[in-house]
Amino acid sequence: MSIVVEELTKLYAGNPVVNSVSLEVADGELFVLLGSSGSGKSTLLRMIAGLTETDGGRVLLHGRDVTDLPPAKRGIGFVFQNYALFRGMSVAENVEFALSIRGVAKAERQRRRDELLEMVGLAGLGGRMPRQLSGGQQQRVALARALAHEPQVLLLDEPFGALDAKVRLELRRTIREVQRELGITTVFVTHDQEEAFELADRLAVLSFGRLLEHGPPEELYLRPETELVATFLGTANLMVGECTAEGVRLGPVQFPLTTEAETTDGSRRVQVLFRPEDVALRESREDASCPILGKGTVDQRSFVGSFERLRLRLSPLPGVRSIAPPAPFGSDDLWVEASRTQDQARRFPLRPGDSTWVGVQRVHVLVHPGMRFLLLTDGSPRTRPVLALGGELARLAHAQVTLLGYGAADGAGSSPDSSHESRLQEAREQLGSGLAALEARESPEEPAVAVAEEVRRRPCDLAILAFPAEAPADGLALAEEVLRAGQHHLLLVPSGAPAGSGSQGSRVPVRALVCVAVGEPGKEDVAFSGRLLRHLRAEATILTVNPGAGPGAVARAERFLEGNRRAMARLGVPATTRIRNGEVQGEIRAQIAEGQHDLLVLGVPLPRRGGAISLGGFVERLIPGLPDLPVLIIRSPEAVS
Repeated sequence: MSIVVEELTKLYAGNPVVNSVSLEVADGELFVLLGSSGSGKSTLLRMIAGLTETDGGRVLLHGRDVTDLPPAKRGIGFVFQNYALFRGMSVAENVEFALSIRGVAKAERQRRRDELLEMVGLAGLGGRMPRQLSGGQQQRVALARALAHEPQVLLLDEPFGALDAKVRLELRRTIREVQRELGITTVFVTHDQEEAFELADRLAVLSFGRLLEHGPPEELYLRPETELVATFLGTANLMVGECTAEGVRLGPVQFPLTTEAETTDGSRRVQVLFRPEDVALRESREDASCPILGKGTVDQRSFVGSFERLRLRLSPLPGVRSIAPPAPFGSDDLWVEASRTQDQARRFPLRPGDSTWVGVQRVHVLVHPGMRFLLLTDGSPRTRPVLALGGELARLAHAQVTLLGYGAADGAGSSPDSSHESRLQEAREQLGSGLAALEARESPEEPAVAVAEEVRRRPCDLAILAFPAEAPADGLALAEEVLRAGQHHLLLVPSGAPAGSGSQGSRVPVRALVCVAVGEPGKEDVAFSGRLLRHLRAEATILTVNPGAGPGAVARAERFLEGNRRAMARLGVPATTRIRNGEVQGEIRAQIAEGQHDLLVLGVPLPRRGGAISLGGFVERLIPGLPDLPVLIIRSPEAVS
């Protein structure tokens, strides 16, 4: 490999701008780092070049550790966005500069200069000064200068950022031709998706300093693994549906699986992706040769040169939640983005208000669905641990966050005349930066009502709520109401100590105790906790308590725990299993003390005969005797409200 980056990290004011990034770039490959502004891509490139010091990790170039070497000794060429040409030197002198300081003979310098100027399309312009050149020509000079000393690696940091579209297109082709001709390993930084798709042999998507995914452009576009990559690369139609042994289902609409899928018992929620070009618009249902979502109404139509874009509104499908494009506030309809060629548009013209049958020709199921967190705060000090822990978990899990301010602050440390907006602003400031997405909303209602209204608008995977250790009965009653408000899981964060005091409730957990009962609901406990723990790089102990059953029950429990351990391992979470004998609450407390666990995971007790969710009984007896640690309560599909 030409370039190997291992766990590279850069901190500014204690915040990770590049967060443990590892990647490899093969010999002769053109590798693109793609991300929005502030994603850390330029900082990562500068660390590879040696222009920015690292706070952790290593950089290896052609097998040589160069982490502590200065840029001049790394064998790299660097092209900046702002050209960085020497204004008092001619084009020829700029190109020859790196050779001059290395003592290369004049004849050899001139030969190399002329060769490179011809290669970048500037032959005969060596006598001009930079001010006499256009922006595109100046960037070509910068490229020739970076290649003059025959570097082993070429690094380009948004080299086309200041250029117009036509010049960018010409330069893209030039760089691709030069890179292929020389066979030089190249890393190219950009925020432009079209640029990345056209240039890259492989590309990596970064967001807030973390490497989300990397691979060939067509692979990431057609088969992304995460919600953020799916929605960042091009336009996406992304919905929550179900995956079964027969295929993928969006409400009543079934899509056959065209690739081998992991064997699953029953069904599970998944995120289903289809691109605008996968949408088929037909005059009648009989004309469609693909599954039909329903009849839609054209809401918007846009002419985009060689193709047409349409946004369509469909009636809701039962059990289906739309992620992208987001529905307008208060709308229950499904919104679908479609694109088609001008030839298709001429044969079946559509205008806003027209109706059409909407089919989908191809779907992709995301391997690791993204998560959405709902953080609940009333602005008082007791909810600060929710912001401290919830914000850190969201950063590590790259989850999208909705900050929900509820009710009126009770005066415990908050000003009685403080506005709702100031409360939210204070909460935003405490959450800090580095979140994948943050939306703040205010509700005058009590938390259970506020949560119910919010999750109807935008469902979440995890609600995070402060738990008053001094009044556990009140805390559990509120937790029940919040759980009943939607289909989410719930994290209870102790409110007894201020955030940052060092209490377990405000630290990121690293040793989780996942308590399961043998049976189907326990699988969901492991599945969701594994999704979360893998982002935290935490380890897990999967525990079941045997209240005195016979050897056959023990053998079944061992098989069940081993299956769950393997499920955790598939998610990258190291896990051990444990069977304890005795009274359930006492054995859980004993295991917490013995294993020094800092997160407890429990399943929602199943309701009897269709009753509502209740945390009375087992959970009510367990929680008051626990140490100061967060409790993750997971609902299984069987635990309906």
